[in-house]
Amino acid sequence: MSERIYLAVDLGAESGRVIAGRLKSGRVQLEEVHRFPNGPVEVAGTRRWDVLRLWSEILDGLTKAADQFGEQIVSVGVDTWGVDYVLLSAKDEMLGQAYHYRDGRTNGVMEQSFSRVPREEIFAQTGLQFMPFNTLFQLVSMQLSDPDLLAAADRFLMMPDFFHWLLSGSRVVEFTNATTTQMLHATDRRWAVDLLRRFNLPPHIMPEVVQPGTKLAAIRGEVAAKTGLSRIAVVAPATHDTGSAVVAVPTKRTGSANWAYISSGTWSLIGVEVQEAILTPEALAQNVTNEGGVDGTYRLLKNVMGLWLVQECRRSFERQGRTYEYAKLTALAAEAEPFRSLINPDEARFLSPDDMVEAIRESCKSNNQPIPKTDGQFIRCALESLALRYRQILEGIESLTGESIEVIHVVGGGSRNDLLNQFTANACGRPVIAGPTEATALGNVLVQARAAGDIGDLAAIREVVRTSSELMTFEPAETEAWNDAFARIR
Repeated sequence: MSERIYLAVDLGAESGRVIAGRLKSGRVQLEEVHRFPNGPVEVAGTRRWDVLRLWSEILDGLTKAADQFGEQIVSVGVDTWGVDYVLLSAKDEMLGQAYHYRDGRTNGVMEQSFSRVPREEIFAQTGLQFMPFNTLFQLVSMQLSDPDLLAAADRFLMMPDFFHWLLSGSRVVEFTNATTTQMLHATDRRWAVDLLRRFNLPPHIMPEVVQPGTKLAAIRGEVAAKTGLSRIAVVAPATHDTGSAVVAVPTKRTGSANWAYISSGTWSLIGVEVQEAILTPEALAQNVTNEGGVDGTYRLLKNVMGLWLVQECRRSFERQGRTYEYAKLTALAAEAEPFRSLINPDEARFLSPDDMVEAIRESCKSNNQPIPKTDGQFIRCALESLALRYRQILEGIESLTGESIEVIHVVGGGSRNDLLNQFTANACGRPVIAGPTEATALGNVLVQARAAGDIGDLAAIREVVRTSSELMTFEPAETEAWNDAFARIR
């Protein structure tokens, strides 16, 4: 088969990229075409996304791809983080500047919402982990503070769907990202219209929900003219970045829940792949989430604060005049005393602190832990605490599925952190297989390839990932010391 090129637009919390996936003879190779920064923009005391700058960068990336690959390009698809959205008017005008999920306008809104619709009822319909920035609570906040803007809306689009609209004119929402809103019914797999009405939110703005792999349309003529692309297809991958990452987990156990994944990056998303959402009282008590996957699967998982802890510590050190590469921070952590200080990574104080180092100090002090003194101690505290939190979540998930987890796959940028991978194997008492690093982009391009008929089912996609990736295995060690630490943190 001749080489076929699929373009993944992969937008993360810190950077965005246009990546070419080169598929030939059952192997896929990724090539970064364009990279650009991303992050919140401070606007009059609020945090927003600069979506128009992101669109300009995407066009630059597509132009470079057209110059490099020309007629070999088959399609393009966008993935991003979850929960955030853009509103369009009936004349396709953007309404306002898109909010960043860490904006403070949702503070307290989730708790207030439970007085209108009890927590148990929301979970029974949507099956989603309760987090203050879920789209439901973002829209409730808008309905309370800016109802005129919401009333002017004609269409709600999740962030990747907004870029698909810019690319092709499609006004639909893809399933995997729709499930992050806490507004999609987990068994009907349609918008939870009754729930929306009880919160006085307008159901008519919610678009059709399509499955990953849906061919949306050809790119707009003006986009083709500007970039030099032909009228290639715009295909919805699993548009939630974790949904795409899980597609590219190199497991041989598709169809079973006896393996787990950790999509490791700014957030750690840890869970298993199941065929139906789990909506039991036990699932509610654990505050797990049921997010959509490819082929109608669900990702039963929990969000953990992740390497955000390390990223923000690094920024704190920089403000104090100490600049480190991530590899150096990991080396300092490896040299630090084990289990000196432990925290719960999911404490609310870590979500959006002014200073992460100070937040860790305060947490340690309030929980009678020794306060870290060196930069290495802060990073070791974060990494050990993450690994122990993973174990706690895995044990809870096993109790929900009734299946023992035999192996953990770590994918995403965090899979390059060998120290955290080893800590995870030690804490969880299970082998950890690390890689691929570029799982999200791989999942994106391979779902596009399947839509074009160039690859088979989900198991076949994962076979291509295994064939195309370098993987590392970490075996458990020092289990007694980690068991003691786990008992302590519990």
